[in-house]
Formats: sequence, structure tokens, C-alpha cells
Amino acid sequence: MHTHTDDTLNRLNEIEQRVSVIRKMVEEDVYCVDILRQAYEIRKAIEDLEDNILQGHLKGCVPEGIKEGKLEAVQQELLQLYSMVGNR
Repeated sequence: MHTHTDDTLNRLNEIEQRVSVIRKMVEEDVYCVDILRQAYEIRKAIEDLEDNILQGHLKGCVPEGIKEGKLEAVQQELLQLYSMVGNR
């Protein structure tokens, strides 16, 4: 298991809780702007989750792949990630 797994799981739990809060807000017909604020917080939490996972990947998996002689595969993967992040 990667060292960042506990942090990642904690972040996911937080996101799930926030989604539950929004669901309840919608069911209770809470003011739309308040729901949108919560949705923004979820989006930010997901971006933070992505950043955390990416940092773990760059610090752990990438050097490991290079040491194992998988440089070309690592480069391709990084290019794909770069394209995805660029579309945020």
C-alpha cells in the first residue's frame, strides 16, 4: 500500500460526506446558492485529492518505474496526465 493511501481515503470520506450533505440540502429544498457553495467545496476537495495523488505518483511511482527501466512507459503516462491536467 502506498504511503499516501490513508490520506487519500480520508479525503474521499470527506468528499462522500459533503455529497451526502448536498443530497440532504436538495431534498430539503435549501436555497440554491447554498447548495452551489457546497458543490464548489466538493469540486475543490476533488482537485486537492487529485493533486495529492499526483504528487504521490510523481514522488513514488515515477522514480520506481524509471529504476525498473520503464522510462518510455513513464514518459507516455506523464504526457497523458499532463493533457488531462491541462483540460481542468
